[in-house]
Amino acid sequence: MIDLNDYFYFVHVVEKRGFSAAAKALDMPKSRLSRHIRQLEERLQTRLIQRTSRQFTVTDIGDEFYRYARNVVDEMEAAEAAVDRQRNQISGQVRISCSVGMAHFALRQLLSRFLLENPNVTVQQQVTNASVDLIGEGVDLALRGHMAPLPDSSLIQKPLARVQWHLFAGPAYIEGCGAPAQPEDLCRHRGLKVGWRPAAGLWSLQNSAGLTATVPFSPQLCSDDMNTLKQAASDGLGIVALPSYCCREEIKSGQLIRVLPDWIANSADISLLMPSRKGLAPAVRALADFLGREFPAAVGE
Repeated sequence: MIDLNDYFYFVHVVEKRGFSAAAKALDMPKSRLSRHIRQLEERLQTRLIQRTSRQFTVTDIGDEFYRYARNVVDEMEAAEAAVDRQRNQISGQVRISCSVGMAHFALRQLLSRFLLENPNVTVQQQVTNASVDLIGEGVDLALRGHMAPLPDSSLIQKPLARVQWHLFAGPAYIEGCGAPAQPEDLCRHRGLKVGWRPAAGLWSLQNSAGLTATVPFSPQLCSDDMNTLKQAASDGLGIVALPSYCCREEIKSGQLIRVLPDWIANSADISLLMPSRKGLAPAVRALADFLGREFPAAVGE
């Protein structure tokens, strides 16, 4: 007798590259997961996975079986999604990972709006500036900012927005130290730096005419937390380069002033990453589509 749960669990073990990672992603005991795979192998009378205490390998026949099992799971999820659409309800759990800055300045209101529109969905948000192994950690979606192209991988990458970084300072600092008129003037100013290492700072600027300028500085404060740096700039401690969307409210209220407004301090892309485009659970697909629609406006100029 076919147990479709066995197919579901087998697909997760293969895609997570091991029992421990799959059990963590599925939030179930590893022993129970192993039992399902064992009974699947017993029913098929063949070994699908070779496992030892140190090695995990999918057999040739296991690899072929995975392709069919993946299609079965996709069809199961599509069938449930069709029912959900008919009932106009989406339910399920989504695990999303993002940086501290994105959590503070971009996702805070977006996640609330999404959950108000989809009350049967639960979201688990991982907030970290460290690079995350989506498959190993069981993460469904990840938002990543990057100034260089992300390395090619098996992950699906969907560009969401391109944001500019500007230079900002508090009114008290500008009043006391003066506003730089050109990039070379920054050498005489105190700086604040995103990222706590290395300790040296470097402003890489460019303007609409295509001119560029690189100015080294010794930061008085280095931090991974953009909120801390923004507060320090507001308090008059120096000049900081931050994504423009992080400082919109402070610019409106006058707590911050844009320095060298004809220059930008770099541009960065923000991409949505997911392990696979196929077989997305309805809740995961719904959040991915929502971010695709709403995220660009949340971080726009």
